[in-house]
Amino acid sequence: DVQLQAFGGGLVQAGGSLRLSCAASGFTFDDSAIAWFRQAPGKEREGVSCIWNTDGGANYADSVKGRFTVSSDRAKNTVYLQMDSLKPEDTAAYFCAASYRYGSSPTLYTYWGQGTLVTVSS
Repeated sequence: DVQLQAFGGGLVQAGGSLRLSCAASGFTFDDSAIAWFRQAPGKEREGVSCIWNTDGGANYADSVKGRFTVSSDRAKNTVYLQMDSLKPEDTAAYFCAASYRYGSSPTLYTYWGQGTLVTVSS
């Protein structure tokens, strides 16, 4: 069975940092793309970042560029999202998702993990 487990969320003050992890199993990790999405209350799901595990290529939403860094540990089948200089507007449930296609659209992603909540206080 495919499993994606996202964890690492929590409460942090503005300007602080958190690192989210997405542990994956049940599919060919090395051939996949892993993406992070987030959804704040009352808002649509938003793409944050994605990484292509075949070559490590990654992209970011404009709202997080320069503050967030995505990385992949192929030995552990785990993708990380390092979030620095956090802002209150980063508050949301963060989800990881997997696909054998690369892109930022949630429609590309077949497998989804549960969300982990990030709350940034001002």
